[in-house]
Amino acid sequence: MKTHLYSTILADGFRPTLAKEKEITYDADKILNPKEAVDFFKETFRLDKMAEEHCYMLSRNTQGCITGVFLISKGTIGKSVVGIREVFLMALLSGAASILLCHNHPSGECHPSRDDILLTEKLAEAGKLLGIPLTDHIIIGGSNYYSFKEQEKDEKL
Repeated sequence: MKTHLYSTILADGFRPTLAKEKEITYDADKILNPKEAVDFFKETFRLDKMAEEHCYMLSRNTQGCITGVFLISKGTIGKSVVGIREVFLMALLSGAASILLCHNHPSGECHPSRDDILLTEKLAEAGKLLGIPLTDHIIIGGSNYYSFKEQEKDEKL
């Protein structure tokens, strides 16, 4: 699979547009489950080894193929600011049919904080309104991970 890491820039000084930062090559065409997403982020961005929190988003088409990867936020050792507007701006610009969010906890503890839970709820709600569902939010802590999708099987995101 080939895709791109994108950022957003202002074209003509005012209009947000996508800018390709680098090409990403990965063995799978699709990421179908949380374990595959974790492997992707560990192999591609070393998210299990980063000393600060990094939050990434995958945009996907209707078949689940990745259409883009975005660095949403780079924070500190214990916090990363993620804006709902910025997540969905990137999702809309990339034509996403769904999104997956993944971030790391440098402490190695992958259990979600209260802020992580609130963020996931807000993203899921916004995604429902926009027709771009949040399919999962994954937290990587060292060699472990937490998937909201796996942990909340009875509840749809």
